[in-house]
Formats: sequence, structure tokens, C-alpha cells
Amino acid sequence: MRRRPGWVWAGVGAVLVSAVGFTVIAADLSGRTDVLVLARDVPAGAALTARDLRTVKVAAEAGVVPVADTAKVLGKQARVPLVAGSLLSGRQMGEAADFPPAGWSQVPLAVEAGGSPPDLTRGKRIAVVAGPGGLPAAAGRDDEEAAGPAPVLGTVTGVQAPESTGGVRVVTVLVETSAARRAAAMEHPRIVVISAKGREAL
Repeated sequence: MRRRPGWVWAGVGAVLVSAVGFTVIAADLSGRTDVLVLARDVPAGAALTARDLRTVKVAAEAGVVPVADTAKVLGKQARVPLVAGSLLSGRQMGEAADFPPAGWSQVPLAVEAGGSPPDLTRGKRIAVVAGPGGLPAAAGRDDEEAAGPAPVLGTVTGVQAPESTGGVRVVTVLVETSAARRAAAMEHPRIVVISAKGREAL
């Protein structure tokens, strides 16, 4: 019997913290500081420029970069993908990219029209499943094998718009390296978003 993956998100959750960055927290009017926030997405390995940043006055978690330290991060490379709207942390910057983390791989998938939610965005936890026409022939197989490969769990790290209406779009997914080949081999892959409670949501 093939072992199905468990719905355990501890590892993926840890990656999301790095990939998405710090979020703005609720604050009183007092004790707020001018800090740097991402004005646009910055891919891992890209050098940070002034155009990538804007400022905001917030009460923020320790570790975010104050405006006074802007010069210290300009020209540094993003160690992980940085998302527009998130606060910049000094730990996200360095001399070289550090993404994907050890034990994880990014897999680009060619997803056909209707194969994923139209509002799919980076950071979504998903399951990749073989779509219609992507399943093996059932002859000579037991019920589990005939059902096709087990879903691959992961996190969306990139969504590329199709070149034409109704065309294929490329969705890049962060998955455990042990499952990367299985995800890449799926024909007509479909993306199913997984809710915070572990249930599937289309």
C-alpha cells in the first residue's frame, strides 16, 4: 500500500514565515516607529534597491529594519522571496540567496485553465493532484494504484499569468524534495487550496 502524506504543516509553516516576512501588528498611537516595508515583490537572490522599499510608521516586532538603517540593506541580496506589503527583516537579507531551504525544492507546474482557483496567490498552502487524463490506466492495478499518484502538499511561491486568455499559467510550488519528482511528473496537474483547518477549499 502506498503511504499517503500526512496533513502536517509545521515544516511548511516555518518556510512561510521566512518567505512572507513580518506582518504589521495592531498598535496604539504611542510607541510607533518608522520602518521599511516592501513596495513590491523581490525574488530570492535579487539585490535590494530603493525602489523596492517604502516606509510606514508602526509598532513592529523586533528584528524589522528601521528607516535609519536603510543604507545597511540596500544592495544586499534577498535570502528568501520577499512579498510586497510585508515588513523587511534584517534576517531576510544577506550576501546570497538561501532559498529554498534544505530539504525543500521549487517545482514549476504548467496548470491549464480551470486547473486552479482564479485568485491563487503566493503563500497559499495547496495540494497538487493529477487532473483528468493524467491518471494511469486502471487495467492490472489495484484500486489505490488506479487512483493515480498521491497528492503532493506544498506552498505557492509564484504565479505567472497565462500569455493568452484561457491559456496555461505557470505555478511554482515549494514542496519537500522527496516529493518533487512526483509533483513534476503529474500530467494535467490541478491545484487545490487547503484551508487553515486542513480541509480542502476550491
